[in-house]
Amino acid sequence: MLWETWKKGFDAWENTTAKYMESVLKNPMVLGSSGAMLTAAMKGKAAYEKAAANWWSAWGLPTRHDQERSLHVLNKLESRILDLEEKLAELADQGADQKGAPRGKNKGHDARS
Repeated sequence: MLWETWKKGFDAWENTTAKYMESVLKNPMVLGSSGAMLTAAMKGKAAYEKAAANWWSAWGLPTRHDQERSLHVLNKLESRILDLEEKLAELADQGADQKGAPRGKNKGHDARS
């Protein structure tokens, strides 16, 4: 009983509030001013990021852009190394098949020596 009464009250409040908020948020005055605030906030964020990058650069430290560029190069290098490892494994398998030697044998040589 108590839950049903509360639920009816909540539904009435929600419907009324939703209608009011829709009318407010469709108002051109609200849309224009909120758009202007968003534009100002984004310009402020861009100015802050530029100032921070300049500050890091002034100290000779890598900026976010520098770090992203380095990470991209590292990812490309890793990809190329993985491709080369696959090709080497294929060539080793082909060589082992041609010689009739068992796969993966080191012929007594230790890779660490």
